[in-house]
Amino acid sequence: MDANAKRYWTTSVSDVEAADVHIRGYGLGELIGRLSFSAATFLLICGRLPAPGEARMMDAILCSVLDYGLKKPGTVAARYCVSANPSMVAGLATAVLSVGEYTLAPDDAGRFIAESFAEASRKGPADDAAAAAEIDRLRAAGRRVPGFGHPNFRFSDPRAQKLKQIAQAEGVWGPLCDWYEALHRTFTSKAGKPEIVINEVGMMAAILAQMGFTPAEMTGVALLSSMPGVIAHISEEMQGKVRIRTVPDEAVDYDCRRRDLGADLKAAGWPG
Repeated sequence: MDANAKRYWTTSVSDVEAADVHIRGYGLGELIGRLSFSAATFLLICGRLPAPGEARMMDAILCSVLDYGLKKPGTVAARYCVSANPSMVAGLATAVLSVGEYTLAPDDAGRFIAESFAEASRKGPADDAAAAAEIDRLRAAGRRVPGFGHPNFRFSDPRAQKLKQIAQAEGVWGPLCDWYEALHRTFTSKAGKPEIVINEVGMMAAILAQMGFTPAEMTGVALLSSMPGVIAHISEEMQGKVRIRTVPDEAVDYDCRRRDLGADLKAAGWPG
């Protein structure tokens, strides 16, 4: 192949040699035992070694959505799946496919925070007045603010507030985080709903945006954080050996009307 020709793939994530695997240029054998899993995750995604505070923040984020019991659709779906196909891989795949707009994924919030902050900063300071203008625009358009509200937590989401405390202590809190909180203050004031919280996914998005993660990377990190809990639920389901879970009849309101196929076919124009 011509040495100057463009290769099919170009990657700086890792490369493999006979004697070692190199992660972002560092020998994996050298990283093992010197970097925590969270620090190595940061290195892989961001392409640089984290500062100590960033590594501690990453560690906290990777502990923040470990599990949410049977209230998380992906976990329930995974357990249903392995009751029919007792496979860890099948269960994990099912849980992954359940992540999206309404559960776990912070990409919408991360994108909104970065884009609205950039737009506000182009016009002037991204302060409370700018936040009020942004919230007015969203409310007029009937749009929700991603990362606000939670079905269980009112006034404060303890997971989100813990992440905030750690971010401030580790020096990774910054203007994007302040902007998101300004939006939240304005929203709850204008809506007259002080009980609406910044949820854990929203706070994760603000902090990860401040740390330089892309929205898509944020969702990958959130998914990674949830994996230990999903593994535990799948393992429990498989060990319980309950086969083929279905929805109990008493939980379903069935439409039990009976219909006359012959009459309905005739009415639809089918030949007799």
